This record gives sequence, C-alpha cells and structure tokens, in this order.
Amino acid sequence: MPRKRKSNRAQAVILLLLCIAIATLIYVNRNRTVSREPAPGERAGPASIYPDPARTPGAANPEITQENVGETICNPDWSTRGIRPPSSYTSRLKKRQMAELGLPGATSDYEEDHLISLELGGSPDDPRNLWPEPYGAHPGAREKDVVENYLHKQVCSGEMTLADAQRAIAQDWYRVYMEIRR
Repeated sequence: MPRKRKSNRAQAVILLLLCIAIATLIYVNRNRTVSREPAPGERAGPASIYPDPARTPGAANPEITQENVGETICNPDWSTRGIRPPSSYTSRLKKRQMAELGLPGATSDYEEDHLISLELGGSPDDPRNLWPEPYGAHPGAREKDVVENYLHKQVCSGEMTLADAQRAIAQDWYRVYMEIRR
C-alpha cells in the first residue's frame, strides 16, 4: 500500500506541474503582441490614433494642385500662415468635435490637426480635414509630423505626386511612418 500512495502523489505532482505549464502557456500567448503586416485596406496602427474616417476623411485645398506645387507648397517663400485658420475657429471646432465624439479630458489634451497637412495641400478650414488629435497618444502627433515632412519632401522632389501623398496620409499615415522607419 505505501508504494501505491507514492505513485499517486507522484502522479498528482506531475499533473499539477502539467496544469501550471499549460496555464502559463495560455497566459503568455494571450498577452503576447504578435507583430504582423497589416492586410491591404487594414490600418497599420491602433484605431485611437486615427480620426473617424466617416467624419474626417481628409479634404484637399482646391487652390493647391500638382501644376502649382512649385509656386505654393514647394516654394521656400510660401508659408502656411497665410492660409491657416484662426485659432478662434479651430478652438470652437475642437470643442464641438470633442463633445460630439465624447472625448475625455480637456481641450488642451488635443491638437486640432489637419489630416492632410497644409504643407501637403490640405484644406485649411474644412471640418472633414480637421480632427482633435490626442497629444498623449503614442504613436501620435510627433510621428505624424515626421510623415508630413517626409511626404512633403517626396512631392517637392518629384518622387511622388501630390495626390498620392494626400491619399497616403489620409488613408493611413502610420503605415507610411512604419515604412520610412525601416
């Protein structure tokens, strides 16, 4: 009889260790982040870094065209100051959008950002091109600024058309960021 008790205890210990190992594997796999390429049409970043595409699909400035980029956005003397909307307009719009979207925090937690930047021929005051972008998001405004500068250089060097740059930033600015950071 003593031999059978030892055998039962050993089996119980083995079973317990096996259960712990299985539980550990389940926990690790459930909490593991798998890095993968996004599928075509799928955005590369978390939903929280993008505006609602139905509300903010992006809008181009009709006065900036491929034909005049040399005199406008690619001209070193051209400045967004002349077309940037007044802060009274963007502050009012940001408050309204935050309320409509139910966004938490203070207005100072957000930048009223142009989805298609002014440097890429984005509309300065069309609400379809403006959205409250959270400052604290990572990735966020700083990373998007890198994309804006990169795409601006691409357009001005002739490596990319204005329309392609506008489409790239509006569809998935973070995908562009990941591609240029490789």
